[in-house]
Amino acid sequence: MINIYLIRHGQTDWNVAGKIQGKTDIPLNETGRRQAVCLAKGMANRPVVQIFSSDLLRARETAGAIGDSQHVAVETLPGLEEIGFGKWEGMTLEEIQAAFPAEYEKWCENPVTVAPPGGESLSQIKDRCQKVMEEILKRAKGDLAIVSHGAMLAYVVEYLMRNDPNDQEIIVGNASITTIRYEQESGRAVLIQANDQAHLAELTS
Repeated sequence: MINIYLIRHGQTDWNVAGKIQGKTDIPLNETGRRQAVCLAKGMANRPVVQIFSSDLLRARETAGAIGDSQHVAVETLPGLEEIGFGKWEGMTLEEIQAAFPAEYEKWCENPVTVAPPGGESLSQIKDRCQKVMEEILKRAKGDLAIVSHGAMLAYVVEYLMRNDPNDQEIIVGNASITTIRYEQESGRAVLIQANDQAHLAELTS
């Protein structure tokens, strides 16, 4: 059994503004950089031998804080990027509904095959997630961290928990840690802790 720590990147200005980020390469803001430092402290009692990260800057910055703390190299994998929302990136949900009413309605009705203009459909996302996770699990040498994005991590959890009939969608906050214990031979996974943000307490105290 190995521990897989699923980590969402720290806060960005677009997070605060409620804008869809997708594959747009937005850096961490000052709060996000402070969250990354706290996250590295929170991972101190969760040592890893590998760190895989989305190649988007906000994830790489977050992963780098953990890597520097634990002296583990960060490997970027494009498959861990956030879901592509195409022309909707940089817009709030209200702006999308106003500017693309027909496209938004079609997407809501059938996200499996309908993609945002220039973006990815649900079937494309799940296929990408499966491929990158198969690669990570094939190469796993022990406990590892995966640093990615809110929407993408929901599908990573779904993939890892695919053999659990009680699987449920998990929403994760910025700089959170979700721990899954995974048995490589059987593909059996156990959710140990979801959306842990206790390490961020000092930022609000």
